[in-house]
Amino acid sequence: MKAALTLFLSCLLTGFAAAKDEESKDGPVKIEQAEKQISSGIQLLDVRSKDEWDEGHLKGAKLLPISEDDFAGKAKAILDPKKPVLVYCRSGKRSEKAAKDLRKAGFAPVYEMEGGILAWEKAGKPVEK
Repeated sequence: MKAALTLFLSCLLTGFAAAKDEESKDGPVKIEQAEKQISSGIQLLDVRSKDEWDEGHLKGAKLLPISEDDFAGKAKAILDPKKPVLVYCRSGKRSEKAAKDLRKAGFAPVYEMEGGILAWEKAGKPVEK
């Protein structure tokens, strides 16, 4: 009985650890997860153009277009590479590239918002102008 209980608790704790590891892995995140990350104070980076930014952006975001020369170097000047970063663009393509560039530059973890600001707005989430 004691061995069975020990085995059960061990499996349960292993499952919790695996779930925790899954949460900490970087990569694409759905709008609901992105919203939680934003609420918790994650660094937020908009990699669209200035014109797109002016049409609407997420509150608290910093603008750094992916088209900028030395994108990763400039990111290091405005973000802390040791803290989590959530990147977004219009639909998710540019943020995927930006996230790869940030990871290569030593940022970790880096998340991309799936579907970009289009998905955010479609979900009825607020933007600033």
